[in-house]
Amino acid sequence: MKLQQLRHFLFVVEEGGFRAAANRANRSQAALSASIKELEKTLNQRLFEVGNKATLTPFGEGCVPKIQQFLSVYQGLEDDLQAIASGEKGKIRIASVPSLVTKLLPSVLVAYSKKYPDIEIVLIDDNAVGVANRLLTGEVDLALGNCTSIDEKEIDFTLLISDPIGVVCLKSNELNHLQESDELTQSHGLTWQQLMAEPFIYNGTCRLLENTPAEALNRKARYTVENITSLFSLLRNDLGITTLPKLAFPSNEPELVWINLLDPSLNRQIGIFKLANKSISPPAQAFYELCVAYVQENYLL
Repeated sequence: MKLQQLRHFLFVVEEGGFRAAANRANRSQAALSASIKELEKTLNQRLFEVGNKATLTPFGEGCVPKIQQFLSVYQGLEDDLQAIASGEKGKIRIASVPSLVTKLLPSVLVAYSKKYPDIEIVLIDDNAVGVANRLLTGEVDLALGNCTSIDEKEIDFTLLISDPIGVVCLKSNELNHLQESDELTQSHGLTWQQLMAEPFIYNGTCRLLENTPAEALNRKARYTVENITSLFSLLRNDLGITTLPKLAFPSNEPELVWINLLDPSLNRQIGIFKLANKSISPPAQAFYELCVAYVQENYLL
């Protein structure tokens, strides 16, 4: 039983005759009649009465709603698959470091959702290591963050933003007054040596200090905090200072200040990445391309 035969059968029913059905199918009447006969042979039952080929048999009448339902489901499936293939329907899973979820991704998602309103998006925020692991295990299609913990051969990484590392402390902290009063450092920031006298709070992004002179701050950390909410609570209660990428610092923070780290001058390389040598779905590919284009148009590296 072929799909085309079922369609030819319904054409005859809907058009009320074989000639009109043949015109609709863009086939000769003989070819369409042969198609119907082949279907009847497969079903081992006549669909139309003998001598009046446009009149349905009782069996034919019973087949009409079943075939209509099947072809409707098939057409819906075909439309959905074509929409997925073109990136217009489907689902994408994205893992991102929290700073991008609050700063960059909302704008990108607005642009993407306007262009692809029927795509379902699952967004997971995690630290840099967690984001990388979710990608490697196949839990997500795309990841956004810094991927220093992944073997470069395993991923396809596209740089989006170079995010400077700075010092975060209370606005009332002496470090803030120091950089404000020193003309030499006012436009540049602080050195790691100037931070050594302060209690240091280690957070996940402090891994970026490793293999630099500033790693001494990690070794003397008084507190270790992974959750960003807890980190800011400790900072606001004057329990110490920390280092953070600029994008991770709230732009409307009333009590704390972000000061550029001058020595060593460090940047977190933020990008979007996917597994190497593995295809992603058309909706995910569309998001990948839109994200890269959006950042290139709206951000300076």
